[in-house]
Amino acid sequence: MSAQLRFVLLLLTVTVSQCWLFGDFLGIKEKELDELALWPLPQKIQSSAVSFKLSPGSFQITHAKQSSAGPSCSLLENAFRRYFEYIFGDLKRQEKSRKKAFDSDVVELQVWITSSDPECDGYPNLQTDESYQLSVDEPSAVLKAANVWGALRGLETFSQLVYEDNYGVNNINKTDVSDFPRFPHRGILLDSSRHFLSLKVILANLEAMAMNKFNVFHWHIVDDPSFPFMSRTFPELSQKGAYHPFTHVYTPSDVKMVIEFARMRGIRVIPEFDTPGHTQSWGNGMKDLLTPCFSGSSPSGSFGPVNPILNSSYEFMTQFFKEISTVFPDAYIHLGGDEVDFSCCVHVLLDIVTATKKGYMVWQEVFDNGVKLKSDTVVEVWIGNKMEEELQNVTGAGFTTILSAPWYLDWISYGQDWQRYYKVEPLNFPGQFLRLIFFPSTDTQKKLVIGGEACLWGEYVDATNLTPRLWPRASAVAERLWSDKSVTDVGNAYTRLAQHRCRMVKRGIPAEPLFVGHCRHEYKGL
Repeated sequence: MSAQLRFVLLLLTVTVSQCWLFGDFLGIKEKELDELALWPLPQKIQSSAVSFKLSPGSFQITHAKQSSAGPSCSLLENAFRRYFEYIFGDLKRQEKSRKKAFDSDVVELQVWITSSDPECDGYPNLQTDESYQLSVDEPSAVLKAANVWGALRGLETFSQLVYEDNYGVNNINKTDVSDFPRFPHRGILLDSSRHFLSLKVILANLEAMAMNKFNVFHWHIVDDPSFPFMSRTFPELSQKGAYHPFTHVYTPSDVKMVIEFARMRGIRVIPEFDTPGHTQSWGNGMKDLLTPCFSGSSPSGSFGPVNPILNSSYEFMTQFFKEISTVFPDAYIHLGGDEVDFSCCVHVLLDIVTATKKGYMVWQEVFDNGVKLKSDTVVEVWIGNKMEEELQNVTGAGFTTILSAPWYLDWISYGQDWQRYYKVEPLNFPGQFLRLIFFPSTDTQKKLVIGGEACLWGEYVDATNLTPRLWPRASAVAERLWSDKSVTDVGNAYTRLAQHRCRMVKRGIPAEPLFVGHCRHEYKGL
């Protein structure tokens, strides 16, 4: 390091505004700002002008000696390999062809799991601690987290700190990060009923979710158009309800693969089996399940929701959700419950799921129509008009809620609509007006909002256009749910997001552009 560079060493605590001022002060532009183009922005970052080289030949990601995890932790071992590839990519092959390979200033990233149980074989949940601390210095960088889930988030941040200089050499600046998510539930909803989504597309988007620190895959797996979930207990549901009984179904091994792929990236898989409405495809494989409709006194040939007057309907649901509870390990199942008559069987379905020892999530209509809910029910607010009033009512009644109303990404418009998603403040609603003893306070109510979801419904998307339509628009939601409430500068966000979009492109995700411009590594196609 030159004496001049040492002289201009600048170490400061970076807030959202300070981070960019730091770059402008040093005259660092575009490529040189890569080291600060983190997405989502961490809670606290302290950065320096001092940079270190990283060489694929002499850098490694290892378990710290003090760590409770070790080489037997396959989740971390896989993550080490994955992020090494992200960081270096083609540089590994390029270095082999050079006459003289350069050495790393930083020779290792030590990952230190501090708790006695690293949770290597577990599943993430709503209470998961995703916090981490990262210190980058020479000769070693240290990533410290309570468990593997925080370590995964820290590995992503470390990989984003690495940038390529004008000579094609990877660099990373002396940096300290202390980070944690603002909300514990940060989800993406994908709909595999209206158009079947191949495993390749689902897995690619789970990968992109991890790049953006999302942690919930809300899998709207079946609906009126098709039933692609292959049930072992009721195989005719997919045989007669899927678009094709062999090519357009998710076998038990497929579902297991999705769950494990997600787990390895710290992502929960919450399946949605929307009932008792949105069940037209169910009726193809289950006789007498749906309510027959009549024209006068004669059957019309069409059907309504699940038939509430037949005992066989409840017997079927009991067996079916018992199977679902064993297939999906998450503590919650999403039961939907939207756009249906609530006077009959919704409460019975809720009791059926409760009997499987699972919690349930529901769309807001279930709450709005006065259905008796368990205290741990999660209510999803999705109707856009009077969103603030709905949040006020749901949390005022003491229920946990997640917000998706402002983040329906299937609604597209010309221009940079990501900015509209970015400007949403999830806690921008009043508390109860009457401060009587039986009403919670505003702060207590707002603590019941545990996060939100970006939803991409499938009427007009399939494998050909889902990924570019989702990214980087969903990235705006990712930062809103992870970063501090004060992170609101759209101009700053644009510059960072444009570079993050290029980062996803380099990693093989066909994320659409924000506006005119180019990436150093353009997308090469499928």
